[in-house]
Amino acid sequence: MPSLTPLQWTLAVAGALGMGISKSGFPGMSLVHVVVFALIFGARNSTGIILPMLIAADVFAVRAYRQHARWVYIRRMLPASVVGIVVGFALMGRLNEAAFGPLIGVIVLVLTALQVGRMARPDLLADVPHSHAFAWTMGLLAGITTMVANAAGPVVTLYALSVSLPKFELVGTIAWFFCIVNLVKVPFSVWLGLIRTDTLTLNLVLVPAVYAGIAVGRWLTHRVPQRLFDGLLLAFAFVAALRLVGLW
Repeated sequence: MPSLTPLQWTLAVAGALGMGISKSGFPGMSLVHVVVFALIFGARNSTGIILPMLIAADVFAVRAYRQHARWVYIRRMLPASVVGIVVGFALMGRLNEAAFGPLIGVIVLVLTALQVGRMARPDLLADVPHSHAFAWTMGLLAGITTMVANAAGPVVTLYALSVSLPKFELVGTIAWFFCIVNLVKVPFSVWLGLIRTDTLTLNLVLVPAVYAGIAVGRWLTHRVPQRLFDGLLLAFAFVAALRLVGLW
């Protein structure tokens, strides 16, 4: 298991909590743990540490919302997403750590901007036709960003909103989509040496914090305005992404 300072352990637990919160109704939180773990473990290595914990959270989300999934939209995005995962895998095999940090920083900045745009204009993609071309474009982008940075949440959320899915159908569809996609990513991450015995040991220590985050998220959904909560978290992700890019 990696040797961490007390501060790094605190940040890691906070990141795991945030991961759970993001799966229980606060999608803006999904970018925060990406940045936190990248700062602690390095941008490239952090992707393999995050993935098993995401799968653990996905299992809960699928159990809670499985009956609400709209499989027609999952089937439209999934083939392109698998292609995107292969593209992301190829990129990860070619990039070194020095290039990987800024790449994840740029991805997070772009996705933060997309999330802010969605919050400001809920009808941002309302006029986009329900075409297979659009589904393939979003699926390809989701596959690349999820493989390279585990940061495809805003992309998939934008797609779900663009096809006007109701709240619970949106959550159920996204839950099943990410459960499948994250499982597809496992052999690629193992091949790259990003999932190892020591990282899985760390996952076992942090998974309880992920489930605690799910419980916290369910509690917060009834007490904190989601728009305010997501806005604060996106601001944090933006500042931390600037650090990854090297601007401060």
